[in-house]
Amino acid sequence: MAGRVLITGCSSGIGLDAARRLRDEGWQVIATCRKAQDIAARQAEGIDCLHLELADPDSVAALAAQVLADGPLDALVNNAAFALPGAVEDIPRGALRSIFEANLFGTHDLTTRLIPHFRKRGGRIVNISSVLGLVGIPWRGPYVATKFALEGLTDVLRLEMQGTGVHVILIEPGPIASRIRENAIPHFERWVNWQASPRADEYRASLLKRLYEPSGKDRFELPPGAVSDRIVTALTATRPAPRYYVTTPTRIAGIARRLMSTRALDWFARRS
Repeated sequence: MAGRVLITGCSSGIGLDAARRLRDEGWQVIATCRKAQDIAARQAEGIDCLHLELADPDSVAALAAQVLADGPLDALVNNAAFALPGAVEDIPRGALRSIFEANLFGTHDLTTRLIPHFRKRGGRIVNISSVLGLVGIPWRGPYVATKFALEGLTDVLRLEMQGTGVHVILIEPGPIASRIRENAIPHFERWVNWQASPRADEYRASLLKRLYEPSGKDRFELPPGAVSDRIVTALTATRPAPRYYVTTPTRIAGIARRLMSTRALDWFARRS
């Protein structure tokens, strides 16, 4: 049955597709975006959209209060996140703090502010993780760290919420068509001094090309609608699964993490 759902990170990609999909299926959608132009664009297409900056505790608190003041909430989809590419040895402390503030701390803050409401009437919390929450690959250290942390926090929350009427679900996409690569460029340029890195030649040969040069569709890449399919299932199934894989690489990574040795998994990750 359709209800009222809050979805974070709806400027493009998975969040935008999910907001449109759930709206079309009869849900009352509250979307969030950071930028005023994105909020205006969502409102212009008939989607209620509010400002949210996950790295700002005051913004999180204000959003939660406004959403709950406007009526009962049935579900939360934590989708908002950004990537910060670079070699781990080149990531300064402030950079790691900035990505954790948005991808983990803000998401956790918003979730815990809504849990008391869900405890009273039941509800669903859907956290959008990643194949990189299962297996790390080079150049993606900060993003991988936030998704590994999100996976662990979600697993424990699911255990703790059993019997409360609050279902906690992970969705783990693999390569999905989105703007995450383009959106990562400002963060990379702000924080990573790649020219001074001992890996400067590797940056030129690999990461810079991937970031700045147009490329075709990734192998196994699916459209955002593939994730929306799983979100709908997670929100409507009588007994939702604890996690849903999206794309072939995620299914392979899930199996590999359980069955392969660490050395074999490292080989697999380097080739990825």
